[in-house]
Amino acid sequence: MSERDLEGYWKKNLSYLGILLSIWFVVSYGFGILLAPALNEIQIAGFKLGFWFAQQGSIYTFVILIFVYVYLMNNLDKEFNVREDD
Repeated sequence: MSERDLEGYWKKNLSYLGILLSIWFVVSYGFGILLAPALNEIQIAGFKLGFWFAQQGSIYTFVILIFVYVYLMNNLDKEFNVREDD
């Protein structure tokens, strides 16, 4: 990889990380803590929505974001022709 390709690869990788971690922060801190009182007015299956985000929603979101990151990185590796050698 050339220096230019390496710089582009890491720049794109860091932008993916920034976006995905921002989503996780908004869901876990925003929905689970800051907006919990407002979300608790909504109930799904007998549970208050703010409580659900605090207890389960942020965990589910984190797991989904892991799979999204893997997908994005596989595509990025193909774009920059990066592969792992044994």
